[in-house]
Amino acid sequence: MKRALLLASLFLFACIAFAQAIDPLPFKDHAQEVRFQNLTRELRCLVCQNENLADSNADLARDLRHEVFNLMQQGKSDEQIKQYLVDRYSDFVLYDPPVKSSTMLLWFGPLLILLAGAAVVVVTVRRRGRAAVGVANEKPTDEGDDW
Repeated sequence: MKRALLLASLFLFACIAFAQAIDPLPFKDHAQEVRFQNLTRELRCLVCQNENLADSNADLARDLRHEVFNLMQQGKSDEQIKQYLVDRYSDFVLYDPPVKSSTMLLWFGPLLILLAGAAVVVVTVRRRGRAAVGVANEKPTDEGDDW
């Protein structure tokens, strides 16, 4: 009996959590819903940072989805909506930010870190190789046998 009650309460909590994750919006037609989904996939959740607005359950992401929906209802184009969000939150809100001086580190930072790591590995391997050759070239001394 207790096990069934526990299972039922877990199921209820899961349903409530799932219901909160669903964001029902009154789209005019299927094309508008597809446009909304595509647009929210191109925008980054500012809280989660590794999720887009379509996938995030954060409160700010929900608010931004509603903002995007409202801007769509006002007749704004995708570019106008993106520009509105960039004006408020910078290029970071875009999953594919433009290449410009302020986003150079965002675009090329991972490559620079990879190259720096490769340089450290190459230098370390060369130093160890030289040290191993130096030890092999040393002449043994006959100062006494420890045997």
